[in-house]
Amino acid sequence: MTSLSQPAGPAQGTPAHSNPIGPELGPGHGEDPGHELGHGHSAHGAHADHTLTGFVIFLASESLIFMALFVGYAVFKSSAPLWLPAGVEGLEVREPLINTVVLVSSSLVIWLAERALHRQRLGEFRAWWLLTMAMGTYFVVGQAIEWQHLPFGLSSGVFGASFYLLTGFHGLHVLTGLALMAFFLVRSLRPGLVLPEGKGVMAVSLFWHFVDVIWVVLFVLTYVWQRR
Repeated sequence: MTSLSQPAGPAQGTPAHSNPIGPELGPGHGEDPGHELGHGHSAHGAHADHTLTGFVIFLASESLIFMALFVGYAVFKSSAPLWLPAGVEGLEVREPLINTVVLVSSSLVIWLAERALHRQRLGEFRAWWLLTMAMGTYFVVGQAIEWQHLPFGLSSGVFGASFYLLTGFHGLHVLTGLALMAFFLVRSLRPGLVLPEGKGVMAVSLFWHFVDVIWVVLFVLTYVWQRR
């Protein structure tokens, strides 16, 4: 006689450790979701968090470099008896202002891309991501055109050297951001992609916001605050 206290086993024909979610909602066959756009919920999740923290520290160090450049620029600009080179009356503001509006607006666009990825909408993510890249490219091209028409060069005193140093160093950061976005865009085109949380996308988005904020400060120092 079977004892009444004996626990009932699993139903006949049903595996004891079956996945109630189903394979279609999990990662691909043998695929590690931590190898996608971000680290996702992989076994190295804690490491991903530390990586993002390290990236924030990197941005903080970059902020100190720009702050030092801004302070030096302001000191030279306020103390120099003659700031502008001979024959230069000031900087044109209209075109740089348009470039500024485009670049600052791209912060909203990349945030929309990040939100689309969080909502598992890959097509929408690519569209917003591409638009952010287009706006960043517009800014870089606009700055290059401005450089070609400036009546002074890198050797035009402290003003010329500091102007090209600040705008060029910032432009290098914009190009870096565009390269990172291109990398993740190509990565998102991989067949059989399983969308993760997107730690890498979050890091690029933080970098892009940083670039935009730096440019706002730079624009005020060089274009809004003008003196002869």
